[in-house]
Amino acid sequence: MKAFTVHQGIVAPLDRVNVDTDMIIPKQFLKSIKRTGFGPNLFDELRYLDEGQPGQDCSQRPLNEAFVLNQPRYHETSVLLARQNFGCGSSREHAPWALDDFGIRCVIAPSFAEIFYNNCFKNGLLPVVLSEQQVDQLFTLVANNEGYQLTIDLKRQVVVLEDGQEMSFTVDEFRRDCLLRGLDDIGLTLQESDAIKAFEQKHNESQPWLFA
Repeated sequence: MKAFTVHQGIVAPLDRVNVDTDMIIPKQFLKSIKRTGFGPNLFDELRYLDEGQPGQDCSQRPLNEAFVLNQPRYHETSVLLARQNFGCGSSREHAPWALDDFGIRCVIAPSFAEIFYNNCFKNGLLPVVLSEQQVDQLFTLVANNEGYQLTIDLKRQVVVLEDGQEMSFTVDEFRRDCLLRGLDDIGLTLQESDAIKAFEQKHNESQPWLFA
């Protein structure tokens, strides 16, 4: 898993509430568990004017030019600004996979659906909760300044605006440590690989008939 320490990137505003996981990555694209290849279908129903199919070459599909991520000023986006209850709906882990594969490293919103929020940390994506007033301020800044960038410092737990203003956020200490070190559940387990091997060897010696 990619570590998250400090990230600076262009912000794109997705100004709608209750964005569910089927909107993030529609169900027809949930054909793989490889965690990659989902970026072209991120927000598929919003990005394209036709109905997408699995395996389709998205470069040949007609774009919805009104959708924020299709606008030239947001082509290098790596920070997504959203509204309340982002990531609601089904528990599909493909949603953070699609965001990550597209290049999004951080999502900022006033609130997140709990399962989506948890899945982000397991996949190197940082969900940042700020107040509605702070999010409103960011929407205004992004709208009025093309190429507006934010710096997200996970170690200090602050979002730094271009003028130097800082907005604090809080992340559970365990999740914060895992993201800073780039450790998902498998990575955490592998830290105990010596103890696991020792247990397996002892178990094999004491009950060899189980391994025959």
